[in-house]
Amino acid sequence: MADDKPLNWALCPAGDVIPPFNEAPPSAQPGDPARDQQPTVIEGDQQSGTRTTPQIQGNVALTRGDQFLGTDEIRMDTETGDYMARGNVRYQDSGIRIVADRAEGNQNTDIHTISDIQYQLVDRRGNGGADSIRLTGPLGRMQRSTYSTCDPSQQLWELRAQQIDVDSDEGFGVARNAVLRLGNIPFLYVPWFKFPIDDRRQTGLLYPAVSMSSRNGFDYRQPIYLNLAPNYDMTLMPRWMSKRGLMLDSEFRYLYEGGRGVVNAAYMPNDDLRDRDRGRFLFSGYHNIDEHWQARANLGWVSDTRYVEDFANRLAGISASYLQSTAGIYGVGAYWTAGAMAEHFQLTDYTLTDDNLPYSRLPRVYVNWERPLGQWLDAGVWAEAVHFQHSERPGGSRFDVKPYIAARIGGPAWYVNPTLAWRYTSYQLDDDLAQTLGGDTSPARSMPITTLDAGMYFDRDTTVGDTDYLHTLEPRLFYLNAPYREQDGLPLFDTRPFTFSWGQLFRDNRYSGADRQTDANQLTVALSTRLIRQADGREKLSASIGQIRYFEDSRVVAPGELPVEEGKSAWVADGNYAINDRWNLGASYQWDPKFRREDLASVRARYLWPGDGVVNVGYRYRRDLLEQADFNFLYPINPVWSVVGRYYYSIDDDKLLEAVAGVQWDSCCLAVRALARRYVRNREGELDNSIQFEFVLKGLGSAGQDTERTLRRAILGYYRDDLYLVPPSNTTPDPDAYDPNIIP
Repeated sequence: MADDKPLNWALCPAGDVIPPFNEAPPSAQPGDPARDQQPTVIEGDQQSGTRTTPQIQGNVALTRGDQFLGTDEIRMDTETGDYMARGNVRYQDSGIRIVADRAEGNQNTDIHTISDIQYQLVDRRGNGGADSIRLTGPLGRMQRSTYSTCDPSQQLWELRAQQIDVDSDEGFGVARNAVLRLGNIPFLYVPWFKFPIDDRRQTGLLYPAVSMSSRNGFDYRQPIYLNLAPNYDMTLMPRWMSKRGLMLDSEFRYLYEGGRGVVNAAYMPNDDLRDRDRGRFLFSGYHNIDEHWQARANLGWVSDTRYVEDFANRLAGISASYLQSTAGIYGVGAYWTAGAMAEHFQLTDYTLTDDNLPYSRLPRVYVNWERPLGQWLDAGVWAEAVHFQHSERPGGSRFDVKPYIAARIGGPAWYVNPTLAWRYTSYQLDDDLAQTLGGDTSPARSMPITTLDAGMYFDRDTTVGDTDYLHTLEPRLFYLNAPYREQDGLPLFDTRPFTFSWGQLFRDNRYSGADRQTDANQLTVALSTRLIRQADGREKLSASIGQIRYFEDSRVVAPGELPVEEGKSAWVADGNYAINDRWNLGASYQWDPKFRREDLASVRARYLWPGDGVVNVGYRYRRDLLEQADFNFLYPINPVWSVVGRYYYSIDDDKLLEAVAGVQWDSCCLAVRALARRYVRNREGELDNSIQFEFVLKGLGSAGQDTERTLRRAILGYYRDDLYLVPPSNTTPDPDAYDPNIIP
């Protein structure tokens, strides 16, 4: 996802609570001399008194560094530095702006006492009042004071305290004997409360999270933030669940010049529902070894197979059957990438056994090299060596290498790219595995692979209504030839058939790994067209259709897979149409002409209401696998009230997958969200219920459950910027991955 959604101050009245003073000097800049090293300048309309005790009246302005003091009258003692100002007192420095009735202090010691004040923070939205404030350099102490980020005309929340200490250098304030009031109602009493006045990190209590669920009961979390050093910190999160007991969760973050990392750990001494200790450990980090090499690790461990189900309340968090851990070193250069890593899996689904886990790769080494040979040719080689290990099944080792040479022939509107590759794969198998596959402990496969990728690009200017567009027509041909090699004696370590899709039309293997290489004599014919708005380059329409023509039967199959017979594949079609800047429609469709049946259908629609509103409707069908409908929305009733919801349903199973209903109330400085949720909690389809509340005191923090995370996952476009993120392609490998089946 994108970064956290920024705070919305759009409902606040325009302008500052206390406007900047025109006579004030600019804020302090890095490298400026300290205040006590800068001269004090006094101006006014009239002066009386003596040289040592002058009295200045009328438009008085006293400046030193970033400090400004304006008043109607000021009396000073130039020898001691004492002063007293009365009438229309205005004070401003880099951190605070004040209006008051009276001010007195000493310029030499930088101590000031200002009475009957109203103040506003300069670098952070925040304002309030106090009986008096005593400023000692960057330190300020306010008596009988208030603090809020609300405008005084919309004082929805306010922190009232007998005393508030503010440290501008450290960037925090401390309130003592404070009462948080929502409107005129006392909401929370806190004997000691620390809060930020800028964006720097500070040690202290964060706002608690409170929720209710049928799985955990009353759930209370109290984060404690520890700012240990400029480059590392920790958050402790004691969590009490009425049905389970006490858990301690934690997050440790570190950062240094050559890398960074995050460690998450949780421990529950005894779960009352499971009658056992529970725990979790996660680590993610990297270290830059030099300009070419980097060490990376993503490690995970949980105490038992029910941990994810019990303590993750997101649908995405409970759908995984295993936890993956990887660690290795990875390199990249001008013409190469390489890596050496280890990978291990832990079961996280109690309905399965360890036999369902993928093979661990302990270790895996790969290298990819590609370099131009002159103007028209590229040469490269992709190679991998890996040892597969499993706790329940025999394993072995595999070496896979694929050198190739490719030509780049083309012009501005056409291209022809032939590629010739040779793939060699060999194994060293455990005896038990070899016996099940025919007895050969060292099977191998070797075969050539030829592809030809050709296409053209036509475009023309056209007009639809009163709008000018660029209309394109993009035909494409892709030919693949690979001879048959018998592969029944090869194991299946990490290989499966790809789900048939648009990307599969242009691959040289229909399998995801090296254990199977399809034999093929086939031609893909595809056509794409687009309408691109000339004014801003936005795509009005895109449509694509394609099909594979199989000239021969494909004899290579994986267990349980039907062979590909001579003839035609299903038609693959995909389209998107922007009706206007608010309406967008999309559809994907696959039709198999041989069996006259629908293999896939997907329809999606999105409407953007003015402001932040959005509604998404989707339907997905894949033959023999799923049929689902999804409806979700964020509807702004007015600038203050909005409702949110989701209904995600499996038609094929006649079962609810997730339902969300909630209401949001927003204002200048306060937002409240309330959600009710019902969702699938495990593979057996058991449902769970939860209620979540969150109070967002803008500029101060939030109390309650993290409802924004739930809503951003459930409603695409809840944070409007999420709509413009580029999703990863389902045919493009991860930068760390090795996939020799991608066409170079």
